[in-house]
Amino acid sequence: MAGPTRLTVLISGSGTNLQAVIDSIAAHQLPATVIRVISNKKNAFGLERAQRAGIPTHYHNLLKYKNAHPPTDEGVKKAREEYDAELARLVLADGPEIVACLGFLHILSNTFLDPLEKAKVDIINLHPALPGQFNGAHAIERAQAAWLEGKIDKTGVMIHRVIAEVDMGKPLLVREIPFIKGVDEDLAALQKRIHEIEWKVVVEGIEIAINERHAKGQAISAS
Repeated sequence: MAGPTRLTVLISGSGTNLQAVIDSIAAHQLPATVIRVISNKKNAFGLERAQRAGIPTHYHNLLKYKNAHPPTDEGVKKAREEYDAELARLVLADGPEIVACLGFLHILSNTFLDPLEKAKVDIINLHPALPGQFNGAHAIERAQAAWLEGKIDKTGVMIHRVIAEVDMGKPLLVREIPFIKGVDEDLAALQKRIHEIEWKVVVEGIEIAINERHAKGQAISAS
């Protein structure tokens, strides 16, 4: 019987979704083990959450790569490629099976994605919007603005596979979140409501990714 799935988590912030994963593993609800947490922000509280749980951490920041190149479009592109190449090396050195981006505020390029695909490592991301809506940053704020303008009546969260196009990979799990008619819900309250749903979705989404990976492996073994 296979052991727990080896999981690397990429973060940039407070790590509440990471905490949901840690708690689920501790409760024997998620058949995984977090082998490392990597952050591109030095003061991300998620690093402390990981350390409290005895999980190795690493801080990997883009700034030193930017400082090594001129501040031109070409220089920034070069810096990002070098950053992503080193990030791929750091991740692959641990031998993960799945990489979960949980609030990781960095767009991953093919310089990162291609080596992981070659190593057969799955990459998934949590995004607080429905597929095809509000890709990229500030998704919750943009959804609320659209709701106030009468353009939409619901938003959502999803776990999706990561490709070079931002938030456009195949969804593994989608959870719709309706706006509440007749309730004056400010942005902070909406964010709180969405984040509390995310804590459940992230665990369910990782489990789906694990199950799909196992099913794929069994199919290959049987062929």
